[in-house]
Amino acid sequence: MTEQRIELPQGTLDLLILRTLALGPEHGWAISERIHQVSSKVLQVQQGSLYPALHRLERRGWIKARWGASENNRRAKFYELTASGRKQLEAEKSDWKKLAAAVAQVLETT
Repeated sequence: MTEQRIELPQGTLDLLILRTLALGPEHGWAISERIHQVSSKVLQVQQGSLYPALHRLERRGWIKARWGASENNRRAKFYELTASGRKQLEAEKSDWKKLAAAVAQVLETT
């Protein structure tokens, strides 16, 4: 059985990154792996999408970065939420829940 790749709707990756970082600082590869694991291996975030999203979130002031050592003692950039990032996460979670409920309602209409 081959895995079908699911494309994320526009803006969803930002929400997933913010949610992942709400658990604590992580480096890029760990963020990608966490999303993959928590989604039961349905969502695969490619580096070509992840790092531009991280830079975009950093420019917006929702996350900040610092250099540190990864679990295998390699130099890595660790990202963490800022106070405005936490506020943004809550707003986006609320919007996402409303959108998902509305889509589900349309899909279930007979």
